[in-house]
Amino acid sequence: MSNKRLGMLIDLSLCIGCNACAVACKQENDIPLTKFNTWVESWDAEKGGNVYRANVPKQCNHCEDAPCVSVCPTKASHIDPETGIVLVDRDRCIGCKYCMVACPYSVRWCDDVTGEVEKCTFCYHRTTQGLLPACVATCVTKARLFGDLNDPESDISKRLAEVGGGEILHEELGQDTALRYIGLKDTEACERVSAIHKGGNVYKKYEGR
Repeated sequence: MSNKRLGMLIDLSLCIGCNACAVACKQENDIPLTKFNTWVESWDAEKGGNVYRANVPKQCNHCEDAPCVSVCPTKASHIDPETGIVLVDRDRCIGCKYCMVACPYSVRWCDDVTGEVEKCTFCYHRTTQGLLPACVATCVTKARLFGDLNDPESDISKRLAEVGGGEILHEELGQDTALRYIGLKDTEACERVSAIHKGGNVYKKYEGR
């Protein structure tokens, strides 16, 4: 087992919701229409009386103790011992979808043609060659940072140290994930609203969180 664990940090204060990451991912990984390895959930939010656009990119969180791996009957879903990345062996996948049910983040999808389950791999074919994941390489605001979480000298580890380790999506689940955020709690705590423009005035319709 390697001491390396590759991970990603997303600074939500820098994400503008342009979806360049999602487009780059689909092109790089040949993702079919209606399917996504990564996407951006966006909504209108209010903070301090101002309405702004909140954006939270989502994808596989690459859990250290991944539920999807433990339920897979063929061991198709597995953790790469060299990188800590959660992968799916297409030759072993039988399309039972147990992993899709077990995933607490609902990030897996099934190929309508092959019946195989797919998801984000942190662009394994790129990162094992020393390249960045396509979503990181294409991010126009540098909101995404990628590197070895176990290397204290890596850029991502230094940034995480500055922000107290970052935040985890649905931390109440108790998962140790390789995907971390900056500003997640503040973003999710903001009141969700719909901005309606009428006659030059903006009316706000509050929505349930």
